Amino acid sequence: MTYWLEHAWLGTHVESGVALTVADGRITAVRPGTPTPPPGAEALYGLTLPGLANAHSHAFHRALRGTVQVGSGTFWTWREVMYGVADRLTPESYYALARAAYAEMALAGITCVGEFHYLHHAPGGTRYDDPNAMGQALIAAAADAGIRITLLDTAYLSAGFGDPPNRHQLRFSDGTADAWAERADALKGAEHARIGAAVHSVRAVPAAELSTVADWARRQQAPLHLHLSEQTAENDACRAAHGRTPTQLLADHGVLGPRTTAVHATHLTDEDIALLGGSTTGVCMCPTTERDLADGIGPAVALQEQGSPLSLGSDSHAVIDLLEEARAMELNERLRTRTRGHWTAAALLRAATADGHAALGWDDAGTLAPGALADFTTIALDSVRTAGPLPRLGAETAVFAATAADVRHTVVGGRQIVRDGTHTRVPDVPTALADAIAAVRG
Repeated sequence: MTYWLEHAWLGTHVESGVALTVADGRITAVRPGTPTPPPGAEALYGLTLPGLANAHSHAFHRALRGTVQVGSGTFWTWREVMYGVADRLTPESYYALARAAYAEMALAGITCVGEFHYLHHAPGGTRYDDPNAMGQALIAAAADAGIRITLLDTAYLSAGFGDPPNRHQLRFSDGTADAWAERADALKGAEHARIGAAVHSVRAVPAAELSTVADWARRQQAPLHLHLSEQTAENDACRAAHGRTPTQLLADHGVLGPRTTAVHATHLTDEDIALLGGSTTGVCMCPTTERDLADGIGPAVALQEQGSPLSLGSDSHAVIDLLEEARAMELNERLRTRTRGHWTAAALLRAATADGHAALGWDDAGTLAPGALADFTTIALDSVRTAGPLPRLGAETAVFAATAADVRHTVVGGRQIVRDGTHTRVPDVPTALADAIAAVRG
């Protein structure tokens, strides 16, 4: 099949008139200098980008949108509301909610999601007949929404530095890291799904068990993700328990490295930044969640300068818009430093595409190049937000003006999942979201 792209971002620049040939789910040829659609080609008008990678997601948090905006509070008060939703989910209701959330992602141009999955068991911690029923529900939801998934199966064993799980967290815990690894061993990937690992945080996995999770990921050659220093309270508690920062503790136990991605990394010392960058540990920034939860602004520029690749995630889904995440990373840094231009639009798009896919173990995605997976998305250049700039400024227009509402088409594996702004598999995504959220509302 051939797609004709009116304009395409090819990693360093925008090219007008590009024919993209697809076979067996991969791009087989990229032919610039094609001013009109070849016979039989599917024409995509606007700016086509590689598919966006949402490197950090908690699908069930989509049910919190709006609800957690009532009143004031902190991350810790927000967490209590989140627990209430988690308590009510079943494999069936989680599938419905995740399918709708992933369909919303497809509408936003996201072709791959990293699902940081810790909701494993029934209320009270009882295992389902299939101990991976909740994880399998997420894998099925992604398939039916038409996007790829890396299921980052998460070890979550403690309420905080050795304290037993509280009543909400019993659903999350396997008891020990060895028991977590035994359950994770039974997870199987699929054409659209890969399996990774996660350490929820240094609060939730005792130091003596960190290496078990890291060793599992190393044996599987799988990505390993973790929440890191999102809150200053975590740093203070870690120092009190271990006499070192969370980053130093992870380094001591062999958790850092090129397959590892630290999420947030908001409150770091200079030594922490050097440890992360020096080990080429990736960092996933989630600016819309970090500002929604009043977490703070992470040192993304310093991390990248030290050697950490950057990716982006929508995390708690205050909004699902990877273009906004890219824009917010730059604009946050402008507010902090009172200077402009810390990243080019091309660099921000790489974080949202190729580097995000690499963080999720999909090194063969995130570019418009022969051999890459045929995953891409097209943004309108004639909306009220995007009209006006020259096409050669398409990257700047996408990052600094466009929103998820400007996505017109999304293609995954060569198949059109979103056509003219409508999801081809979940035609009424708003109703699917409303029904799924109503089913778990307290």
